[in-house]
Amino acid sequence: MQTSLPLDARAVRAAYQDLVGRPPFLEESLRWPGRPRAELVDALLAAPEAWRQWLDEELWYFLLVNNFAPRSETIGAIPEAIATGKLDVRAAVHRIALSPNFEARNPGADTFVTVVMEQLAGLEVERNARELALGKKAYDGGAVTFLGAPARTQADVVTNAIQSEAFARHFLARQYARILRVPPEPKALTAWAVEFQREPARFRDLCRAWFLSEAWDERLARRAPLSNRAFVRALFVDVTGKLPSEAEAETMREALDALADPAPLRAVLARLVIESKRATLPGREQVSDAETWIRDQFARFLGRVPKPEELAEFLASWRDPACQPRTIVLALVTAPEYQQG
Repeated sequence: MQTSLPLDARAVRAAYQDLVGRPPFLEESLRWPGRPRAELVDALLAAPEAWRQWLDEELWYFLLVNNFAPRSETIGAIPEAIATGKLDVRAAVHRIALSPNFEARNPGADTFVTVVMEQLAGLEVERNARELALGKKAYDGGAVTFLGAPARTQADVVTNAIQSEAFARHFLARQYARILRVPPEPKALTAWAVEFQREPARFRDLCRAWFLSEAWDERLARRAPLSNRAFVRALFVDVTGKLPSEAEAETMREALDALADPAPLRAVLARLVIESKRATLPGREQVSDAETWIRDQFARFLGRVPKPEELAEFLASWRDPACQPRTIVLALVTAPEYQQG
């Protein structure tokens, strides 16, 4: 476990993307490089923002978005409750799956029990037809044994799934793959599932260990495409210094999701944000040292120093009086590398 490994700009950016769903704000990007990775991971895992991102990912996983997005205080309180240790993630998923939104998204015994088995416990209903039938009977009020425990209500179907070993394995495999971009080793997953079953609150410790592992270093080297949601948030944070409003994020995400290849529209959206009044970019006259400023933008947007040939190309562009800081920034945020986390 690499607890004392010093952070560079790339690791800081990726940690923020993975844990809070956005790149660091400017002040954060300047604060963390050179400090131990464990300090940043601990700070982010203690913050409600990390658990708001976790909740957002869970709601997307269950397709509880748009008209099905929960608006209740019970669901909204989850991030703060997890951050302060008043709720563990298993109980949080239980709360989500018992919400009216989950039921509305999955109406009827067949759909509801199928989703519970597949999305909560990771069980293929085709291979578990008997359990599906039992779950449907319990959903309709019949007394059965479902997933190894008594059940006779819709709530029992959810509870039995979430308390099962299958849920622990499936949940942890999902979380690991989301962060590390690869499936976990079966032997390690088995050990984590046993620990999680015994004490779900240890999930935070598991996350910490994943972020401090060599596997996360390998994830940094691999990179992975940013989702449309993540791209929109990154663009706003990097260019305006603020997150987009919910309406802005949703409108842009829906437009991008409607395209098989969103890259051209991403470039259009990037130009719109960069040329908007909200962009916090300097004017050309405010850049006193072009080379230093360009190096800083590479660190800010890509998390690395420019290669010599890249620096030479950008400086050559800058020598044209028509080149503005927004020209440089647009080139960076439309680069394929920027669109990978």
